[in-house]
Amino acid sequence: MIMQKQTQVTKDRENKRLVVVREFDATLPDVWRAWTERELLDQWWAPKPWKAETKTIDFREGGSWLYCMVGPEGEAHWCRVDFKTISKHKSFTGLDAFCDEKGNINQDFPTMHWKNVFSTTDSGTTVEVEIKFDTEADLEKILEMGFEEGFTSALGNLDELLAK
Repeated sequence: MIMQKQTQVTKDRENKRLVVVREFDATLPDVWRAWTERELLDQWWAPKPWKAETKTIDFREGGSWLYCMVGPEGEAHWCRVDFKTISKHKSFTGLDAFCDEKGNINQDFPTMHWKNVFSTTDSGTTVEVEIKFDTEADLEKILEMGFEEGFTSALGNLDELLAK
C-alpha cells in the first residue's frame, strides 16, 4: 500500500499567491524527471479520471509545454507553460495559461506564474510550488475551478508513479 503524503496548500490572498508543499518518497532526480519529462508528466499530471496528453514539450529556458487535460467524455482543456528559468534539480519557473490546441492563450482565464523548488529531505524529496496571480480575483477564479482538489489529486498520482 502506498502511503500518500499530505499536501499543504496555503492561500495567501493578500499577496495573490498559492503555495503548495508536498514531500515524496523518492530521490530528487526521480522527482525532477517526473516534473520535466513528457512520458512521466502524462502519467500523473491530470486528476483521475482525467488524463494529461502532451502535444509538445521543450524543457529549456525559453521553451514551452503544450498539453491538454482530457476528460472521461473526451472533452479537452488545453494549457501552455512557457519555461522562464531552469536550475537543474533545484528549481524552474514558468508562465502557465489556458489556451487552444495551437497554444494561443485564452485571455478569459487567469495566467499563473509558477515557481517550483525541489529539495532533498531525510526521507525523500520536497517540492514547493509557489503560484502568483496578477489579481486576487484571478486566484479566486482558479480556486473556484477546483485547482486545490485537482492538483492534490494529481500529486497523489505522482506518489503512485514514483512507487513503481
